[in-house]
Amino acid sequence: MRGRRSVGAVCWTLTTALALGGCQLLSPDGAGTGAGAGAGAPTAARTPSSPAPGPGFGREFLAIGECSSFGTTSFTEVPCAGERAAARVVARFDGKIGEGPLCPPATDFVLHFGEQPAHGGTSTIERGHACMRNLQPPHPGDPGAGGGPRTVVGDCVHGAGGGQVRETACDGSGARKPQYRVTDAVPTRADCPASTALYVQLGGGADPVGCARPV
Repeated sequence: MRGRRSVGAVCWTLTTALALGGCQLLSPDGAGTGAGAGAGAPTAARTPSSPAPGPGFGREFLAIGECSSFGTTSFTEVPCAGERAAARVVARFDGKIGEGPLCPPATDFVLHFGEQPAHGGTSTIERGHACMRNLQPPHPGDPGAGGGPRTVVGDCVHGAGGGQVRETACDGSGARKPQYRVTDAVPTRADCPASTALYVQLGGGADPVGCARPV
């Protein structure tokens, strides 16, 4: 039975930056990264070797099915049935962010962790990130909720200046009111309906272009 382990310097990815047409794409921290298919969304180097959900608090740090505690500057792996459990791992990847598959659409936020010794120094936690789903509402990763690391059909965006847009809650509860809603995901702009007023770069997959209409 291993001891409790914690990781500091966690990055909570709560919003997704989108590209307006072929303009510059914003990274989650607001820094420009350049536009391109699949850019700007949390990705990873490789898939986990054991994809089956675990019971929580298992051998691997934050394996699929395990849970993390609350925290914005640090977090700890805890038993999912415990009162400190805040969110469950829905996918986990080793390696640098920006390489490999995207987090699942239902992801609420992403936890990043660097390579470091595990508790007790008997093993090493590899550099990677975990795609998290809150155990209780709210779920910012749900369509239209205004957050999460991915933009999906049903999400709303507002103009952010400089030819850029950002996700916001469709019900108007966010800091900025919604201006467009993503209604379709298609392979190319030419596949969008004639009523499309804005093209949103979704990133990754067979349908990387979002077709958005005014709300």
